[in-house]
Amino acid sequence: MDSTLQFVLTLLAAAVVVVVACRSLNLPPLVGYLLVGIAVGPHALSLVPDTDAVEHLAEFGVVFLMFTIGLEFSLPRLVAMRGLVFGLGGAQVLATLSVVAACALATSALLLPAAGIGTIGWQAALVLGCALAMSSTAILAKTLAERLELNSEHGRRVIGVLLFQDIAVVPMLVLIPALAAPAGQLPVNLALALAKVVITLAVLLKFGQPLMRRWFHLVARHRSAELFSLNVLLITLGLAWLTEQLGLSLALGAFVAGVLISETEYRYQVEEDIKPFRDILLGLFFVTIGMLVDLAAIARQLPLVLLVLAAMLAVKVLVLLGLMRLWRTDGAVAMRVALLLAPAGEFGFVLLTLALAVGSVTPELLQPVLAAMVLSMIASPFIIEYSEHLVRRWRGSDWINRAMQLTLIAAQTMVADRHVIICGYGRSGQNLARLLDAEGVPFFALDLDPLRVREAAAAGEHVVFGDAARREVLLAAGLQRARALVVSYANTHSALTILHVAHELRPDLPVIVRTRDDADIDRLKAAGAAEVVAEIMEGSLMLASHALMLLGMPLNRVLKRIRTTREERYGLFRGFFHGASDQGGETTDDVFLHSVALVSGAYAIGRPLAELGLDALMAEVTAVRRRGVRDTSPGPGTELRAGDIVVLRGDAAAVAAAEIRLLQGA
Repeated sequence: MDSTLQFVLTLLAAAVVVVVACRSLNLPPLVGYLLVGIAVGPHALSLVPDTDAVEHLAEFGVVFLMFTIGLEFSLPRLVAMRGLVFGLGGAQVLATLSVVAACALATSALLLPAAGIGTIGWQAALVLGCALAMSSTAILAKTLAERLELNSEHGRRVIGVLLFQDIAVVPMLVLIPALAAPAGQLPVNLALALAKVVITLAVLLKFGQPLMRRWFHLVARHRSAELFSLNVLLITLGLAWLTEQLGLSLALGAFVAGVLISETEYRYQVEEDIKPFRDILLGLFFVTIGMLVDLAAIARQLPLVLLVLAAMLAVKVLVLLGLMRLWRTDGAVAMRVALLLAPAGEFGFVLLTLALAVGSVTPELLQPVLAAMVLSMIASPFIIEYSEHLVRRWRGSDWINRAMQLTLIAAQTMVADRHVIICGYGRSGQNLARLLDAEGVPFFALDLDPLRVREAAAAGEHVVFGDAARREVLLAAGLQRARALVVSYANTHSALTILHVAHELRPDLPVIVRTRDDADIDRLKAAGAAEVVAEIMEGSLMLASHALMLLGMPLNRVLKRIRTTREERYGLFRGFFHGASDQGGETTDDVFLHSVALVSGAYAIGRPLAELGLDALMAEVTAVRRRGVRDTSPGPGTELRAGDIVVLRGDAAAVAAAEIRLLQGA
């Protein structure tokens, strides 16, 4: 008991420290789990007393991973992307598998004996091809989402290939155990395994769907979160056990369970319930993979490890570039796709572990391949980060394509002046555009979804394809002439990039940012956002207003309460609602905000606000921004400095007089 508890505590402590370090270095957490396994494994510090028990527990990590893949399985999505998924994705897996297997067979007699590894047969070569053909869905899907590139040309192709790889894992899990059979029994075993898979899938998918829906209705009727979670575990592990009893893998049953639930209305709730189990057990699985790594053996075989790493990356890049050429894809897009998909993926570890368990590969062969895959995944974030630089360096035509895109943007915004730039043309961006259009305010929108841009542009909307987080795109969109800039999508990382560019090029330009909650408001305001609108805040205000009116509270009292709350939350609203209500109507159409940059030599530099007497001019200072930090409550004693941005509020005459006072002292 003491040794088991000691092992668990050691593993938890090491995992927490290493995963925190990996996140600080922008490395994927699964890389941290691999490093933990290497450190505590029997080939390093030997802190693990009983690896068998841990490996059995880690098998459930693969079960929940396959369950999640089945849960995300969407037939309509596959149909919509069938050309990319089954065309490009299928060709990538088959071509990479074939080339890797051929290279392994061709070089095994020359390289492996010198490294102390015997020659390999076609079965082992085929296993290596299956494992190395995989890419990391976990890393790439998350990275593309964070970089807002899921709907880009290269993003759609990457996702299409990853979808086919996820599907291809299922037959591979059946194929690898069959390959371990003696040569004479191989055809019979393979045919029997395939027959079992076809019959099992047909029965479960045909009769399981209505039963699954009715069963979940029955469970959900009791409104118990505990019962619902227990039911999810029962279904997942029960079907995994069933397929194992039929001579198939645990992972196949979990995949089928996910597919069955994915077609019900309980899919999203199930995904949330299963997420903690999946992440913890999947992390444990990667720890056990790291425990297989023998650092001493790798040190002895370091040249072979580096050769396998270089060969894997080169083969996958060349195969994808060749396939992209057949698909008549632009060279720059093809290069981006090839670089992103080149490193190994988590399913490669799953397949190698299964192959080791059934004897298809030897531990001596496993070590250099495993080490090369781990190194490629560690390098994956850096490859993604510098892929853009490599594409521009290697593909000169990409500059031409980008120049054409920027020329298109600039041509459409050439006549625009004092317009609003909308970053993102989703629902929020389109609603904002309609309001601006109704008020006669010119606007121009940038979006990264080519389908949305094409449809909106065909309807006459002022929107083009472009990444608003890029300096040259914002300049082409008329940043220097813009009246305001709005980030209409909730992505803090991208918003911070846009704020940095906007503050550097137009420090006086007001930028409004949308976010989901209050977590990043301080960071965004410190970066120079004029205002940050949190969805949760506005949603709760609307919810409260409807609730208060349904409770019988008078409308004017509800509006006053909401108005007071907004004044406390949004600095730009302070004084606005008081002026409207005091006069009994909306007479503030001529009142606006104006930012004044205190350039060197301005009269107001070194003087407090009280000395300037802006109140006498009927102008109000609502904020002062200094070096990216925004003060929304400047007092009479606030002393102005060179480079400050002073935000004025008032009518046209008052603002003009205040600006002259600030700059010239008149």
